[in-house]
Formats: sequence, structure tokens, C-alpha cells
Amino acid sequence: MSTVDTAKPSRRERRKAQTRAALVGAAQELLADDRGAEVSIQEITERADVGFGSFYNHFASKEALFEAAVVRALDDHSAWLDGILQGEDDAALVFATSLRLTGRLLRTAPTMAHVVKNALGPVLAAERGIAARARRDLTRAAEQGRLTIEDPDVALACTAGALVGVIHLLAARDDLVIESTTDLMVEHVLGMFGMPRDEARRLVSLPLPERG
Repeated sequence: MSTVDTAKPSRRERRKAQTRAALVGAAQELLADDRGAEVSIQEITERADVGFGSFYNHFASKEALFEAAVVRALDDHSAWLDGILQGEDDAALVFATSLRLTGRLLRTAPTMAHVVKNALGPVLAAERGIAARARRDLTRAAEQGRLTIEDPDVALACTAGALVGVIHLLAARDDLVIESTTDLMVEHVLGMFGMPRDEARRLVSLPLPERG
């Protein structure tokens, strides 16, 4: 007989999880509006439609909530990328495709795009999620001889700066085409890491999977 505990979460546990998820969702919306630092806890709880007194049952501070909101958004995006790129052996292609898809977030997932745009520090500091997988792919691509990487952390900082900069640019200029501008950025990043221009251009011209 199995000894695995299959008991379902209690009503109280489900309610607590729902409240936390509502707070995180509200924080992501506020981050997307560029208003994270300005809002009060009262405004956050009103947007989440939860009681003010319940906030501190989940987070010690507003800053802790916004950090959780950024981590959750980036973890979700990272998990999606891992799912669609599972089984691809060419680490340079994985890196390029991930960067192309992330740069397209303004069209495919605008709220997440703005969270990324406003979260360069957390993006670089995170030990999991999109930063960790980018560092992994850069390291693997260097090991495969596809890219020249002397220091993965410096390479990650360069990549994050390029990505966030392009998202800022696309958000500010309606005349730019998201797809072609993003792909040009990725081509430049690959070239910065030693990939020949023709090969970089080939990678950014490959079809992309659609976001489900």
C-alpha cells in the first residue's frame, strides 16, 4: 500500500494560496504600469481585491511582494522556454531562440514584457529562472565552440542589457517592428560573442514556435 500523502489542500490553504496569487498578480500589473515604487499597500490590496490586514500574512513588505512578482513572472517564462526548446542540442540556437522570444514579449505577453523591462537588477541577480537558464546556455554554447565566452556573468550582463534596452526602445517607439528589431538585437549579441555574421543571421531567420 502506498504511503504517499494524497490529502488535498484544506479550504484555508486554498484560500491562502489564492490570496497570495492575487497579490502577486496585482503587483505584476503595477510593475507593468511603471508604478511599483509609488503605490501604497492599500492600493495593492484594493487592486488584488483582498483585505488590507491579510497583506502581512504573506509578505513582510511591499518590496518583498514586488520581488516575488518579478521572480514568478520570470520563472513562468523560463519554464515555457524550457518546455518548447527541450531536446535541442545546439546551445547557441537555444540561446538565440530564447532571446528572440523574450524580445517579442511586448506583442505576445505585454505585462511580462514590462516586468522584465523594469527588473534588470532582479533579472541579473536571480539564481533561477531566465537568468540562470541564459547563463547555462551561454556556458554550453562556449563549451560547444559556438560562442566565445570568457566570463558567463559578464556575458549575461551584456545580454540582459541588450534585451532590456531593446524592450525599452520598442515600448517608446511605435514606428519600430518588434520582430525585426528584436532579431537584429539578437544578431548583434551573437556577433558580440564571436559568432560569424552569416551564422548569426541564419539563426535569427529560423521559424519560431508560437506562444501558447
